[in-house]
Amino acid sequence: DFVANVSHELRSPLTAISTVLETLQGPAKNDPAAVERFLPLMGGEVVRMQNLVSDLLALSKVESNERRLPRDIVILQDAIRAAVESLQPMVEKLDAELKLDLPENPLAMRGDFDELRRAALNLVENALRYGASPVTVSLAAPVTGVLPGKNAAILAVADQGKGLEAHHIPRLTERFYRVDAHRSRNDGGTGLGLAIVKHIVTRHRGRLGIVSNQGEGTTVSLTLPLAED
Repeated sequence: DFVANVSHELRSPLTAISTVLETLQGPAKNDPAAVERFLPLMGGEVVRMQNLVSDLLALSKVESNERRLPRDIVILQDAIRAAVESLQPMVEKLDAELKLDLPENPLAMRGDFDELRRAALNLVENALRYGASPVTVSLAAPVTGVLPGKNAAILAVADQGKGLEAHHIPRLTERFYRVDAHRSRNDGGTGLGLAIVKHIVTRHRGRLGIVSNQGEGTTVSLTLPLAED
């Protein structure tokens, strides 16, 4: 099933590129206007394939390491800020509002900095792409009683979008599952973002939660264990 899904995801951009190439090599060979119109389309399809390959590699890597608990000490705020900083061009392009609510006291946990940054980035990117502004990124800690024997931090990313129907929520972390497949592909989504997040959270012995009500937006939360003193 996985190979079939990957093949399907690659077939669409490859077909589009092939069709454009045939046009540029044939009827539009000496038509500058057609070249100017079609080249950006080809570029967009190449970006789609690059995004897909990047996410497939990330998914493969995090799955292969899922049973290995990270040993490095990471300051959670640093990973979140790095993710938000890399998304600033997207925020500006969408003219969106992104709010950060992070505690000043550094929150340390055993983790992989790049994976935690990737998890935060995927959540915020999804909220910006499919939700509605403002998007709020908040961090609550220490929280007790939510993870066995551990104090926890809860990272929550909330949007003000139209929300999701209840039957979608249990399937959101499935590979290639999309609520709106056409819109997701057009927006550059690969359908792997939340699957990657799920595996990252599992590796860090945390929990992922999704709450969404139609007309009230969606909140995705990561409950992560803090390092012991």
